[in-house]
Amino acid sequence: MNISFRHTLIGTIGIAEENGFITNLFFDGELPVPEPPAEAPPLTCEAFRQLDAYLDGELQTFSLPLAPHPTVFAGHVRQGLLEIPYGSTASYAAVAEAIGASSAARAVGTACSRNPLPIFIPCHRVVQSSGRFGGYRGGGALKAALIQLESESGGGNSFRW
Repeated sequence: MNISFRHTLIGTIGIAEENGFITNLFFDGELPVPEPPAEAPPLTCEAFRQLDAYLDGELQTFSLPLAPHPTVFAGHVRQGLLEIPYGSTASYAAVAEAIGASSAARAVGTACSRNPLPIFIPCHRVVQSSGRFGGYRGGGALKAALIQLESESGGGNSFRW
């Protein structure tokens, strides 16, 4: 696994690549400490380019080969998250309903908390049914900032399937 680090608008980010797939995105404070590669692989450079464009409000959809999720349920949750439009939010319960697991809102929350590819797989767009943001691996302030960035850059409402 190759992990490359870069300073971005949201702090130092690590992106891991293996076998032609982006496998992880790491935030400040959770960065592993391997010996960095001499030069970032082309795929990782492209991931950082797209991440920078997203953070600048210029990119709404990522086009990267993302590593598959380890479980079928997590894969269904990923698909549900990818269907939430840029700038919109959906509740954990709505995502559960959309993937055919209406009683699994907590399991959706767990899958979001274990998402190895935050931002690329937009778990930050999932909120509590009350409208409160809920948890986020990168912290509540970052989740709020990403939702605000998207709403100011062309998106904007609660999404309903």
